[in-house]
Amino acid sequence: MSTNGSASTARDAGSEEQDVTPLELFFDLVFVFAFTQVTGFLVENLTWTGMARGAALFAALWWAWVTYSWLTGAVPAEERLPARLVILTAMVAMLVVALAVPDAFGDDAVLFGGAYFVVRLLHVALYAVATPPETHDAVLRAAPGFLGGPALLVLAGFLDGPLAAVLWVVALAVDYGIVFVRGVEGFHVTVGHFVERHRLVLIIALGESLVAIGVGAEGLNLSALVVLAALFGIVLVITLWWLYFDYVVLAAEQRLAGESGHQQAILARDSYSYIHLSMVGSIIFIALGIEQTIAHAGEPLGTVAAVALFGGGALYLLGHNAFRYRDHGTVSALRLVVAVVALVLLIVAVQVPAIVALAVLTALFVGLAAYETVRSEHRDRLRAG
Repeated sequence: MSTNGSASTARDAGSEEQDVTPLELFFDLVFVFAFTQVTGFLVENLTWTGMARGAALFAALWWAWVTYSWLTGAVPAEERLPARLVILTAMVAMLVVALAVPDAFGDDAVLFGGAYFVVRLLHVALYAVATPPETHDAVLRAAPGFLGGPALLVLAGFLDGPLAAVLWVVALAVDYGIVFVRGVEGFHVTVGHFVERHRLVLIIALGESLVAIGVGAEGLNLSALVVLAALFGIVLVITLWWLYFDYVVLAAEQRLAGESGHQQAILARDSYSYIHLSMVGSIIFIALGIEQTIAHAGEPLGTVAAVALFGGGALYLLGHNAFRYRDHGTVSALRLVVAVVALVLLIVAVQVPAIVALAVLTALFVGLAAYETVRSEHRDRLRAG
């Protein structure tokens, strides 16, 4: 595939160029830690309840990152000392959030909720005071959800059982739903910068998968079985990267650059803020499956771990199709078929040694990437001829 030409076209179509700043990259480091904490939480809570709670934790962390990705694209925080200090203060609060993740539904629930509220409050405050009147009004329109949802998480910290779970669901629904119900009119994105931010956060999630390989091997003798499982794991992670960066993100950037104004903000919200949740979140669950495979390579995966690995793989491809459908109105039938095959293979995954299950999923994804690449290169040669 000729990706260089596609990338150039996408960049040329953007109205402005704005590089991701060192401050943004520095800020994202705390999310590397936070995502790692979510995987650690899942490892320690390998139950269906644990999976649901892990998904809720990731959804909260993701939305915090999303709101700041819009903010730093609109406010040159690197150049303004007060704004820079606000971002760094939010980073400190986010570190506390990440530290509280392992016991966010236990003794540290109030700490998690309180620190998370501070992170979100600083976002709204800076967005409201440092942006033009049109964006200022848009932020105030969304503020009841941006602050109301996190406030409910603080309240949930004082409760337990079903009532706390209900508050978590309502909090996330309010937080995510406010920009859908009230819209994003007045918000703006700089296409190249916005897309690059999402590329980088997906790489962060893939990097967390590599960390999971190390965690799974920690304390184990590096037998041939463990090393082989680690190799399957990294090949799978490489394939996840390939499937996203070889085509998906380039075509999407060009599509986003082709819109303007309110319609561009809507597309950015849907394709990146919402749909990327499934892709990045699925990588976290795949990381859990890889970690469990390496830790128990010669034994069958438990049902929860198998669902994380194979279900995460299926969700990743379904997220790609949702991304493509929202942007272009089409889907990849092949990726849809592979997602279904991954789900069907769950029946086998819980019965064979974990390393075999990981090898099968890796082969499935490598085959998909190889076929798409060869087909694309062949098509490009025909066009060139």
